[in-house]
Amino acid sequence: MDHVADTHRTDLMTITRFVLNEQSKYPEARGDLTILLNHVVLGCKFVCSAVNKAGLAQLLGLAGETNVQGEEQKKLDVLSNEVFVKAFISSGRTCMLVSEENEEAIFVEPSKRGRYIVVFDPLDGSSNIDCGVSIGTIFGIYLAKDKDNPALDDVLQPGKKLVAAGYCMYGSSCTLVLRTGSSGVNGFTLDPSLGEFILTHPNIKIPKKGKIYSVNEGNAKNWDAPTAKYVEDCKFPQDGSSPKSLRYVGSMVADVHRTLLYGGIFMYPADKKNPNGKLRLLYEVFPMSYLIEQAGGQAFTGNQRALDLVPKKIHERSPVFLGSYDDIEEIKKLYASSNGNNE
Repeated sequence: MDHVADTHRTDLMTITRFVLNEQSKYPEARGDLTILLNHVVLGCKFVCSAVNKAGLAQLLGLAGETNVQGEEQKKLDVLSNEVFVKAFISSGRTCMLVSEENEEAIFVEPSKRGRYIVVFDPLDGSSNIDCGVSIGTIFGIYLAKDKDNPALDDVLQPGKKLVAAGYCMYGSSCTLVLRTGSSGVNGFTLDPSLGEFILTHPNIKIPKKGKIYSVNEGNAKNWDAPTAKYVEDCKFPQDGSSPKSLRYVGSMVADVHRTLLYGGIFMYPADKKNPNGKLRLLYEVFPMSYLIEQAGGQAFTGNQRALDLVPKKIHERSPVFLGSYDDIEEIKKLYASSNGNNE
């Protein structure tokens, strides 16, 4: 009966209420970030709906073809990008956007400018759409130095300067994980009957140590020695502990979401094929590293703390190891001893 009672609760914390409550803690705040986040939420709802229909569109032969009005049905990643670009610009709170889908940064026209810069991957893992695997949107928000004269340098800031970050995962449920202000990392799940994101995972803390490692083992032949040694230790621990379980979806949002909730380590290391790593620094590595750190974990590149990196270009790549505090400590020790041997 308790479960039945729960479904009729009237004190649900919606994301809108949550963000407004957070804003009220700062008397000097002007509400700009709240308005921008509301537009993020709107974009996520729209893309969630489009993702849910994608399988049907594929089944009916619509995606990439021309409809009866003579309009081409847009691929989901292109559509998602357009949705978020329009949402951010129409908020009137952004001056520059950097998207995975656009080669150049987008500078917002002066009449619609605000003081924030948004970096985002509109549909991460989009190659997984056709098989129904979880995909998602990743975003990070910076404060511009001068909103009236935004320059590319304004976005080439280290990840530790982010003022907010989050991701939305479109899977069996639609979940938005967000960190802003001093509220910690919080997860909200879309209730389709209300059309609202409800707080379901308050103040997420990543376990200090996990039992899962997550990496594309297909790249193993190109790994460096510390990564290879770490994965070997996961499978054949020398201390008598149980082996770690391998879980790898191949969709960053899904893999990081599981790591955040259950602990362990997610790795996309540099290798011989990708010496600078594969994941994009600004809109994949930084937002996810920021969330993991704020939840009590760590993010490391193989050389340094991930959030200390200063990007030189907007689509720069970086290796990353992120997850539970103790698990990252282990990989850091392996790199430290490897670097010591090389000197």
